[in-house]
Amino acid sequence: MNFDLISSKENPLFKEIRLLQATGSKGQKARLANSQALLEGIHLIQTWVGDPALKTLLTSELGLKNPEISEAVYSHLEICPATKVFQLDSALWELLSDLVNAPHIAGLLDLPKSLLTPPQSISTLSGDVLILDRIQDAGNVGSILRTAAATGFTQVIALTGCAHLWSSKVLRAGMGAHRLLDLYEGWSNQQVLSAITAQLLAATTDAEQDLFSLKKELLHPIAWVMGSEGQGISEDLLAQAKGISIPIDPRVESLNVSTAAAICLFETMRVRRS
Repeated sequence: MNFDLISSKENPLFKEIRLLQATGSKGQKARLANSQALLEGIHLIQTWVGDPALKTLLTSELGLKNPEISEAVYSHLEICPATKVFQLDSALWELLSDLVNAPHIAGLLDLPKSLLTPPQSISTLSGDVLILDRIQDAGNVGSILRTAAATGFTQVIALTGCAHLWSSKVLRAGMGAHRLLDLYEGWSNQQVLSAITAQLLAATTDAEQDLFSLKKELLHPIAWVMGSEGQGISEDLLAQAKGISIPIDPRVESLNVSTAAAICLFETMRVRRS
């Protein structure tokens, strides 16, 4: 099967892809404008094989010689025959990916409706929710999303100031968790307080009640709030939430936020199972 060839960095599609990769507000603006995110690497592509939202695949002659990549491309085409496949000149992959020896496979994915829905149009969000308050490290955000998927906390809200959920770095750290989650982004504190129906529990270092003393609360829908290690949780969210601490050795000042989130979410799951 012959695929369309892209051999120049001046190609319009290649330029569009580079914009989707941009960090910060520039990349976020491009992703929202195009309603697309870039999936990089074989694992992410395999996660979305068969999903119609994956409408464009990018590979190379070298990539198609890799059995794993070739299988993913043709398996997706068999299920979604309308998918467009482009073959990039191998030299362009060094410009496309900042990963060393990156596999020659990527894709353009349509963003989910949850991300594109304006927060003000959502009156209520019931059930368990995970709220990320200004967590700026992409690796931490991606790891938290992976934990959320593993523990069944499928609704995640990223407040304004968080790393962008569909950026390349967060996607890589999430390892495919995005497909299992309903992700909301760019919410204000007030929008969260207005829409969330579950009790808010805020993971803080100085709260009097500790996580392992909770029982009844965790049996009901919970909205866990995780803040950045530097700024912590916003005062207006803390005012409406119940503070919960994680017992740690007093010689240790604090935990990494992704570690704290994993402890809280898995403890919630443990209590419910017991």
